[in-house]
Amino acid sequence: MTTKALYEIETSEGDDDTMHPAEQLWTPCSDDAADSGFIAHHGLHVTGIDDPTDDHLYPIAFLVLGHQRWADTIEAAAAYMARVHSWRNLHLYPGDDPSVLIPRIPRAVLTWGVFLRHPHSDHGCGCEWDETWRMVWAPSTEPGAVPITALRHPAALVTAAGIPNPDDGAPASWAP
Repeated sequence: MTTKALYEIETSEGDDDTMHPAEQLWTPCSDDAADSGFIAHHGLHVTGIDDPTDDHLYPIAFLVLGHQRWADTIEAAAAYMARVHSWRNLHLYPGDDPSVLIPRIPRAVLTWGVFLRHPHSDHGCGCEWDETWRMVWAPSTEPGAVPITALRHPAALVTAAGIPNPDDGAPASWAP
């Protein structure tokens, strides 16, 4: 099933030859955010994300649910690294040489995304993606879109996360 805009919900064929959604729109909330990889930090829900290749050991970017201030997003990202990866310095990845501190702090962007959970709970397929989610950047007018504050990890390459760039006309603005 395809929507009229940027994202597509995958479908699968059931035993009775009926097409069923293999994913569903998902709105992370405080009740299930922790079960889905988000941590709570001072009332914010934050998670680390990888790029589409999923081949990084540590997050290359962070998502904070809702529109948040830049400073709060950086604090939440540092808390995520400390709690999930036992690493207290946001400017290095664990195992990096501490003498090569990365002094830059990337700016956060206020944007929107659509969360898709696989599979639809009524039609589980038992595959490796069972009970996982993915997020697709979307304009605020997209059905199911939720506000997000996104921040690239300072140690990640500038292009690694594919976070919308407000300077390139993406549906985003710089966080205050």
